[in-house]
Amino acid sequence: MAPIAENLATVREQVDRAAVGTGRDVDLLVVSKTWPSEVVREAVDAGQLSFGENRLQEGEEKIPALPDTLEWHFIGGLQRNKVRRVLSLFPVVHSISSMKLARFANRVAGELGVVPKVYLEINIGKEESKHGFHAADLRSGLDEVLTFENLSWQGLMCLPPRVEKPENARSWFAKVRELQEEMETRAGIKLPGLSMGMSGDFEVAIEEGSTIVRVGSAIFGPRLKRL
Repeated sequence: MAPIAENLATVREQVDRAAVGTGRDVDLLVVSKTWPSEVVREAVDAGQLSFGENRLQEGEEKIPALPDTLEWHFIGGLQRNKVRRVLSLFPVVHSISSMKLARFANRVAGELGVVPKVYLEINIGKEESKHGFHAADLRSGLDEVLTFENLSWQGLMCLPPRVEKPENARSWFAKVRELQEEMETRAGIKLPGLSMGMSGDFEVAIEEGSTIVRVGSAIFGPRLKRL
């Protein structure tokens, strides 16, 4: 078995093991950013169907070069001037980070005739270096969010503050899960998705409620540097 296929099998086993006893299905999203399509194809050949990209230009290059049976997720910071191209290409977006962006994405999706699955990005640590809703912003804007009929709300996404050990991220993941549960109660609807956890901490994230983990380096190895 090729190294990528071996790594993929190992990560799948780790995901399944962490999910035992949670009562939830957890999806593995393979993060293919910086890796060329021929490398990504090795993961496709090993049975992986969903991939995440954080740069629009990379997606525009790779997606046409790979099977159209794949599901592509946009996981990078979403700029207003790229919303139309992103929504035209990616059926799932993990990074709606403000009410202004949500309003604009809803309008553009209507114009394109698409209904993308979307996650609201939460800046759970209130870090100045990161985008995303603060919990108070989400609470005050929830009623308006629910009126955006061209966006299929999946739930929340987070990038917690950097920590030295995966266990130290547990409290941040728990806060996001608790916020999601609060939003479900207030809105009276089920938000099925919680996008949190990456290569270094996905097992802890799953234990705290994640339904989709974003894993790249544990499968492909250290990220390639962009030229």
